[in-house]
Amino acid sequence: MTDIPDNVRPALTTGDFTSAEEPFRLFAEWMREASEKEPNDPNAMALATVDETGLPNVRMVLLKGADEQGFVFYTNYESQKGREILASRKAALLFHWKSLRRQVRVRGPVELVGEAEADAYFASRARTSRIGAWASKQSRPLESRFALEKAVAEFGLKYAIGEVPRPPYWSGFRIVPVAFEFWQDGPFRLHDRITFRRAAPGEAWAKDRLYP
Repeated sequence: MTDIPDNVRPALTTGDFTSAEEPFRLFAEWMREASEKEPNDPNAMALATVDETGLPNVRMVLLKGADEQGFVFYTNYESQKGREILASRKAALLFHWKSLRRQVRVRGPVELVGEAEADAYFASRARTSRIGAWASKQSRPLESRFALEKAVAEFGLKYAIGEVPRPPYWSGFRIVPVAFEFWQDGPFRLHDRITFRRAAPGEAWAKDRLYP
């Protein structure tokens, strides 16, 4: 984290979050505050996966749904992240809200989003984004920008009339948390950190406070 003098740190008036006993409610409260105060993409999150050798990959994606069932985002299943998640069925997330000087880490197994849920979300996207999902062979080599623009034009013509259907390779993943860590900046690097862990989805949470 960037060093900021303690006398210019933003004041946080949200109370003692370390007394929380359940992670989903605390996450929802932090996301609500981030939505009000974070200037850009409060739902942005770093997504970590591993390849077939165990080497990690991380990239930014957008959270599209969060409840007690898990954290949902959408992608091309044939992309690098899609292939890696389908192979391991595990992932980790990191939310960083700089304006609030907070972070949330999430880890857990991954489920596939149902067809009806994926269809509903895809239909809510802008038409140009739906065309783009057909045109982009995500994560694979692109010979030229013209090739991409040509594909967009071809699919735009193909679906010029009527609805744009969801590609069979495009859908969502739901990360089902078995671990949370909530981090909030503190003076003199004495940050507040609490974790929630459970052995498996559906089981009870165990809570710990961590040294900074």
